[in-house]
Amino acid sequence: MPELPEVETVRRQLEPALVGRSFTGVEILDHRLVQPRDRGEVAAELLGEQVVAVGRRGKYLLVRFASRRALVVHLRMTGAFLIGAAAAGGADGPSGLAAIPHLRALLVLDDGAAVAFRDVRRFGTWTLLEPGELRPYLAARLGPEPLGAFSAADLGSRLARRQAPIKAVILDQSTVAGVGNIYADEALWRSRIHPLRPAADLDAAEVRSLHRAIRAALAVGIARQGATLRDYRAPDGSSGGMQDEFKVYGRDGEPCPRCGRALAKSRVAGRGTHFCPRCQRAPAA
Repeated sequence: MPELPEVETVRRQLEPALVGRSFTGVEILDHRLVQPRDRGEVAAELLGEQVVAVGRRGKYLLVRFASRRALVVHLRMTGAFLIGAAAAGGADGPSGLAAIPHLRALLVLDDGAAVAFRDVRRFGTWTLLEPGELRPYLAARLGPEPLGAFSAADLGSRLARRQAPIKAVILDQSTVAGVGNIYADEALWRSRIHPLRPAADLDAAEVRSLHRAIRAALAVGIARQGATLRDYRAPDGSSGGMQDEFKVYGRDGEPCPRCGRALAKSRVAGRGTHFCPRCQRAPAA
């Protein structure tokens, strides 16, 4: 599933293509994308909207309009935008739609460009919010941005009294927004914290280390334009490069880049979890 670095990469590529442009054509081809609303109704409401900003909050893309409405997009597992040449297959209207497999929606801009949304698994969502609805919508779902004004003290206060495994807690989007399975494993390895450690058991030094590690792992992910493991592509059709930088994720059985011990894999919070048995000491039974 795309995490903060992947979604930020998408945002950065969409922004210059969308800001200042209006939607002159909107086709929503999959009712699941906007359910429980009617797809035709949502398409009609988007028609003519002018984009003033493309933002991101956690794993959500935020398309803001001059009307003060906002379109909140969650890519989920396989959602992806395509722009420019990558979306050219749908730029000629319905006759060209078949050129983009798993196409779920198509936007035509007032400069003639096409922006396509494809989604193999069909879990992605578009939610059109009215003026004033965006802030409470996000506040009810997300904790602080890890790369914003988010301190180690903030993190510590959110871990206190949480006896769940630390990996489960940092995967909780109300703890910190945008961290998913990949970057949780990478951050825990960087901070030498075992994923099964109870969150409340971390001391102040460990919390500071984890705070730095989360920010560092995400920063590298953004610099490498995300990780392409299966379906993720940037809007220009390019792949990310973060998969070449993984220290631990997906590398079970390979030597730890820090100590040489074979990396291990287990399940924590229902997710495949990668760690070093030597560097990240397991909690006492």
